[in-house]
Amino acid sequence: MQWANKSERTVYANRWFSVNLADVELPDGRHLDHFLIRLRPVAVATVVNEANEVLLLWRHRFITDSWGWELAAGVVEDGEDVVRAAARELEEETGWRPGPLRHLMSVEPSNGLTDARHHIYWADEGEYVGHPVDDFESDRREWVPLKVVPDLVARGEVPAANMAAALLLLHHLRLGQDAMP
Repeated sequence: MQWANKSERTVYANRWFSVNLADVELPDGRHLDHFLIRLRPVAVATVVNEANEVLLLWRHRFITDSWGWELAAGVVEDGEDVVRAAARELEEETGWRPGPLRHLMSVEPSNGLTDARHHIYWADEGEYVGHPVDDFESDRREWVPLKVVPDLVARGEVPAANMAAALLLLHHLRLGQDAMP
């Protein structure tokens, strides 16, 4: 069953996103109004060091009034390469400049409401270049052992689904099946 977007109009827009109203035709011919959010791509990055620790941010999200572990992330600016944006966000938010970034995964965190795509990268080396420019983004930045990631996710300490998926995949890639509880 495929829904068809027959028309769409913007009801609000700013430099980061737009809220649109679509006229959607269902397979049986009925129509419904459906709101959707159009977003810029999001670039996400982290570093996993030789000790199999991952660089994370502990931050508060006012929208859900919750604290949790996250990876550095932000929107891709106009004309900016996604990999470059991921490296920029990591450095701005953590003070660490990553080595060569590898693509880990791309996900659509809420594809029933938004077209946002999050492109997640990681490096196995990084260089500390100084205090983060965007230190207001998080309460602290820490190297967290990958071996504790499944427990963090299970306890709800990684509330964002895209971050949980990325961390669990990094856990699997670096530590393998044998490390699972």
